[in-house]
Order: sequence, then C-alpha cells, then structure tokens
Amino acid sequence: MRVLLVDDERELVSTMAERLSFRGIDAEWACTCDDALKRVESTIFDLAVLDVKMPKMSGLELKRKLQAKCPGMKFIFMTGHGSKDDFEAGSAETGSEYYLVKPIRIEALIDKIKDACTK
Repeated sequence: MRVLLVDDERELVSTMAERLSFRGIDAEWACTCDDALKRVESTIFDLAVLDVKMPKMSGLELKRKLQAKCPGMKFIFMTGHGSKDDFEAGSAETGSEYYLVKPIRIEALIDKIKDACTK
C-alpha cells in the first residue's frame, strides 16, 4: 500500500514517513496542499493522512480536492488541537472514524492505515 502524509510540519511528516517505511508501508510526504495535489498527478496513493489545520487550505478542503482526482483514496485525519470532544467533533465533520490526535503513536497510525485499507 502507498500512503501520502500531508502536514505543514516538515519534521513530523518526514519522520512519520521514515517510520512507516521501516514497517513496510510505502510512504511519501508533502508539507503543502499544493505539493500533495501535484504528487497525486504522478503517483497513485491508496490512502492520505491529512492534518486538519494547515495554511491556505484545511485538511477537509484538501480531502475534497484529492477525492476528485483519486476517487478510491481513503483518508485519515490528524490534529494537534485535540481532546475526546475534539475527536468526536472531528470524526463527525470529516465523516471518518479515522481521526488521530497528535502526538501520533506510530502503532496507532499503522492500525488505522491497515483498517482503512481493508474496508
């Protein structure tokens, strides 16, 4: 499976991609929504992990644009502004049970990736 990680925190997404690749998941990353949209033009991704709050475009807006280009893509959202209430609100807003609060435990992310890709 191929995963695209998108977050404006370069160190976070580059580290997450490296840790996923150590566990056998092919992961690439982007720090801007524009870069993410360019990447899907040349590479097919099964799933995108998107930060909810990014400059210029939210993760929800990016999801809609990615879905238009890649209809079968699955999504996981992450946020650094979280609590249990935020998780429930974010899940309702994104229409996804795949919503993680930072700091992300890599094992939890891998579990969500595997679950999302088997549905």
